[in-house]
Amino acid sequence: MGRRGNPYDNAKVESFMKTPKVEAGYPMAFEIFDKAVEHLPHVVREVYDKFRLHSALGCLSPQQFEDRYIRQTDKSAA
Repeated sequence: MGRRGNPYDNAKVESFMKTPKVEAGYPMAFEIFDKAVEHLPHVVREVYDKFRLHSALGCLSPQQFEDRYIRQTDKSAA
């Protein structure tokens, strides 16, 4: 299971799913699974995609990275 390139290795998915559980699932303490499923797209769009820091982006959130990119392209276009 731990070999590189093994299609059954789900470390990336486990790492991703940890974030919504810790940052949204546990604090909200959903009593019904369906409510948690309804809330998951919000968590991914609003918390994970906008505010979570990503090492691949230089420890910036995707929102900060996009804002910086837009400012750089605006400066080079002017």
